[in-house]
Amino acid sequence: MDARNQSDTFYADVPVFRGFAGVADPERYRPLPDDWLIGVADVVDSTRAIQANRYKHVNMAGAAVVAALTNALGHREFPFVFGGDGASFAVPPSAAVIAREALASTAAWVKDELNLTMRAGLMPVADIRARGADVRVARFAASRNIALAMFAGGGLALADAAVKRGEFAVPAAATGARPDLSGLSCRWDEIPAMRGLILSVLVMPAAGADAAEVRRVFETVIALTERDPDASGPIPAEPPRLGWPPAGLDLEARAQRRTGESLWVRKAKLLVWTLMGYLIMRFGIRIGGFSPQKYMKELVENSDFRKFDDTLRMVIDCTPALADEVEAVLNQAAAAGTVRFGLHRQDKAMITCFTPSPTEPDHVHFIDGARGGYTVAAMSLKAG
Repeated sequence: MDARNQSDTFYADVPVFRGFAGVADPERYRPLPDDWLIGVADVVDSTRAIQANRYKHVNMAGAAVVAALTNALGHREFPFVFGGDGASFAVPPSAAVIAREALASTAAWVKDELNLTMRAGLMPVADIRARGADVRVARFAASRNIALAMFAGGGLALADAAVKRGEFAVPAAATGARPDLSGLSCRWDEIPAMRGLILSVLVMPAAGADAAEVRRVFETVIALTERDPDASGPIPAEPPRLGWPPAGLDLEARAQRRTGESLWVRKAKLLVWTLMGYLIMRFGIRIGGFSPQKYMKELVENSDFRKFDDTLRMVIDCTPALADEVEAVLNQAAAAGTVRFGLHRQDKAMITCFTPSPTEPDHVHFIDGARGGYTVAAMSLKAG
């Protein structure tokens, strides 16, 4: 196998680990090849959009980055992380052109359909290392069906900062350009907290902090959320309600309509399609290789309610007492100069789904708080 092929297959060869506390273990991570590229994309001024109650629009924009690139790559596996108002990812050099086109067309779609501005860029890993950071990746088995990418080394944050300064930018494509967003939807109703509140958590190392102390804080917070039976992922074993017409009909129509197709025509088609889906799910009707019961079980298992990209990100359903305990630990660590953190308490969570094929078990469900989530939690990080 030549060097280029070895680079292309790098991610598939990264070992998969179980047990989320392993995200804090540096031995779980493998350095990305120098010739890979880091992609970053985020909604500009997402805070203002959140304040205007456009939570679903912001999350849809972030998830669209993952959907567009996955579809453009023919569903080839690549590492990515959803961040609420955007996404980060890594691709081999053979996918550089595809990634650039996917980012450009997604940014155009976000502007045209969501009336938001998306900032995007692609930065070579070699350039990140030349500036003193690294990019290492691990694969966490979120369920038996999917492995989610985890990132360490500070490289994603460096790339994000560079793109925000205007470096390595990928400009939006011309108005009317459309990515392939097949499989992207947000049909589920918001999920009320079952245990008291939905807590969005962001924890990142403080500048110059001791790595061992940072790891201890990460592991302590994770242990707190895993110790208490009243803390868990926000999707209950009895999954969320699927209403009809679906809550996200307009956004899904904007994602799925074809060039030149009227939004109202696409909505009419979706009303028929989603009614069929609603009846299938409501009455547990098996259709061909699709089992509603199996899909709902996988929806719970395949949710990305916790992740790591140099920042520990979690959306948990917990008691107010546990939220207070987590906050106390983080306040102490922040006072010691070990971490920076942001928390946001809300009453509901929401799901944005990416289901390339309803009969396959590898669909993934992006979780965020339904009252600002990660974006609001990050406001205190930005102010720190």
